[in-house]
Amino acid sequence: MDRLDLTVPAGSFFALLGPSGCGKTTTLRMVAGLEEPTSGQVLLGTEEITRLRPYRRPVNTVFQNYALFPHLDVFENVAFGLRRRGVPDVAGQVRRMLSLVQLDGYDRRRPAQLSGGQQQRVALARALVNRPRVLLLDEPLGALDLTLRRRMQLELKRIQTEVGITFVHVTHDQEEAMTLADSVAVMNAGRIEQLGTPAELYEFPATAFVATFLGRSNLLAGRVTGRDGDDVLVEAYGERLSVPVVRSRSTSGAVLLGVRPEKLRLVTSMDEVPAGHQSVAGIVTDAAYLGTSTQYLVRTGWGTELTVFAAADGEARPVPVGSEVVAYWHPRYAFLLDAGTDPSGGETEPSVGSAGAVPVNGVGPR
Repeated sequence: MDRLDLTVPAGSFFALLGPSGCGKTTTLRMVAGLEEPTSGQVLLGTEEITRLRPYRRPVNTVFQNYALFPHLDVFENVAFGLRRRGVPDVAGQVRRMLSLVQLDGYDRRRPAQLSGGQQQRVALARALVNRPRVLLLDEPLGALDLTLRRRMQLELKRIQTEVGITFVHVTHDQEEAMTLADSVAVMNAGRIEQLGTPAELYEFPATAFVATFLGRSNLLAGRVTGRDGDDVLVEAYGERLSVPVVRSRSTSGAVLLGVRPEKLRLVTSMDEVPAGHQSVAGIVTDAAYLGTSTQYLVRTGWGTELTVFAAADGEARPVPVGSEVVAYWHPRYAFLLDAGTDPSGGETEPSVGSAGAVPVNGVGPR
């Protein structure tokens, strides 16, 4: 971790999102007491728990492999923590929890007799029955197929809303984080790149890493040439473009102008571009039907490919590969990012792909 400073609101569904090795699971393990930070504090409310043993923390964890006891049935798996603590009315609490996760009637089955989604619910019930103040979820849906994972996402959100416990969810799945979480922290190289609601992160990313990891983005490398009222003027590959100041993370020097693929529209000539919009000409090099949309790749005059998502609403006509097109967008949907600086303080102008990751200078995990 690299100087991590993070506050999770009580009672919220919070997600730590990032690629493998970024530090999100390490963060979770420090909260759980399975890793000890070399410096700093872990606070639960006003109570410091940095040096408390894991079993003394009012925190429970659900892991990706669920870690159910194969020799115990569902009832005894859920009851295990309660029996260890000598809690009265075990049966009543277990049955209420099984009802919450919609497993009524499954109490005498063994884990091997359950589907992956049912096992995940048992693991949740076993963690929640102890009434922890914080529930930690370490990619608990990673082993499920796509259809079941989406169904369980809705179940997780429903359960969190009903019990009102703080959930901290670790995932590398951007869709999962945006579906479940009230707020998301995007992590990279042991640091938090940006923290906010899913809509804030998606619509106005703070860095190139966030723009390309959370969804897809077309990033054009350019340089600020000045201001015009409430707009920042940018020159990119010979094109003169603009972005509203309120949508700009940087207003000078080398920048990246970003536009999400679904904000772009395709027409056949410049004459069809609506007034007040900006555009780039190119040739369609690929088209892929995705069900809800068609993805087009448009190669520009300077060689970069832009990604365009055209909604499959029955209105738009297919654009053949090889067609000359114009991709246009309204400036209010664009955003401007700092292109970054190298360690010596000089500005860098990265070579940017259509929707791929942009190299971002930073300190690695410690």
